[in-house]
Amino acid sequence: MERILEQAPRFFSSGNMALLLEAAGLTLAMTATGCLIGFFLAFILVYLRQTPGLWAMPLRWICITYVEVFRRIPFIVVIYLVLFFIQAVTPDASLFTIAVIAICLYAVAYTADIIRGGIESVPRTQVEAAEAMNLSRLQTTLTIVLPQAWPVIVPPAIAFAVSFIKDTALVSQVGVFELTFRGKELNNQGYSGILVFGTIALCYFLISFPLSLLGQHLEKRLATPRGQRRARKIRRT
Repeated sequence: MERILEQAPRFFSSGNMALLLEAAGLTLAMTATGCLIGFFLAFILVYLRQTPGLWAMPLRWICITYVEVFRRIPFIVVIYLVLFFIQAVTPDASLFTIAVIAICLYAVAYTADIIRGGIESVPRTQVEAAEAMNLSRLQTTLTIVLPQAWPVIVPPAIAFAVSFIKDTALVSQVGVFELTFRGKELNNQGYSGILVFGTIALCYFLISFPLSLLGQHLEKRLATPRGQRRARKIRRT
């Protein structure tokens, strides 16, 4: 404790705080960019996976295989696979780009199942009614299915992004200057590990907690009237 109290004034200097703030911004940027791109690509993957017809069976199997494989590979392994592959193709690629690509690959696999669950929660009769009105499959998906699936998709998707903020610490293993990497640097400069990583833990909390609140807010806003009445009834009891 005496060591922590002695080092605290030097540790919380403007230079160190600027360094941690920059690292926190990089962590948030990686997560937001990777998850948003991955979320968009997951929509495409789910759309292709649900393509009807015998001719599309190989396509459906490719999509299913991708999801099943990447859901069972540790994220750190995905990072190294992307690192070695990208460096073999384009040696000048930045570590930030490599990290974002790895996050995208991982996010696609996990959010694809979230999106598929949301789409399949829409009653089949809605799709049949759209088909009876001669709407195309894409029109049905965009105008009929997705607006009803959003309340099911958004809350777990945001929960995944919040949990993934913590997993971005693994990209420090390949030299990305995010929060955990900067924490290691400060610890190597002689600062107490409790002081350094206690501050890093607080930074992760300050990044993820507002996103959790956003998820709860969107869950309430997107809830159906029936679900809102049920929630009020539960609170009263």
